[in-house]
Amino acid sequence: MYEAAGIVLAGGKSTRMGTNKALLPLGKESMLATVVAALRPLFSDIIVVTNTPELYRDLKARLVPDVIPGRGPLSGFHAGLLASTYRYNFIVACDMPFLQPSFIMYLLEQAPGYDVVVPRRGEYLQPLHAVYSRDCIKAIENCLIEGKYKALAFYPRVKVRYVDVDRLVGSNDPEKIFFNINTPDDLARARRMLRDSTTSREVRP
Repeated sequence: MYEAAGIVLAGGKSTRMGTNKALLPLGKESMLATVVAALRPLFSDIIVVTNTPELYRDLKARLVPDVIPGRGPLSGFHAGLLASTYRYNFIVACDMPFLQPSFIMYLLEQAPGYDVVVPRRGEYLQPLHAVYSRDCIKAIENCLIEGKYKALAFYPRVKVRYVDVDRLVGSNDPEKIFFNINTPDDLARARRMLRDSTTSREVRP
């Protein structure tokens, strides 16, 4: 296990899904439980940021609320980093269930000397699948106070390392790793992807 915490953001409004997507079944478990299970072998401390902890009491994770609520993912970053006892933390959204441990470990290995390690594909960043230092807390806090709520708002105020995913050599599948579930169609596709991966493992000699 790494000297880091795994932080899952489960505070979204799920507007496009029409219901709390964290609780929707994906395989044998809920979407949130699937993400937590993927992180458990990597981190001794798993923190779920949620303002409805009563819904997730069965998870083997620490449940913490937003300290400054109603500001989107940036509120979740803030609460999760405040709750963590580790300098470095992997933060992920609860709707990104296809996590790859080797890629998470690679991001953590790039962290020394930086406040943020974020994957990049072309011009697009993946701030909800990235590594953050607790040294970001003050910059995040200032953005929240100033009314700057975008997930990337504090990046200019900290030291960021960009990882160009398409240049990495290996078996990583960026389309799958960064696939996030926002709509019923996304959920149906994710279930197909999960069935396909399970089937391929079962038939492998």
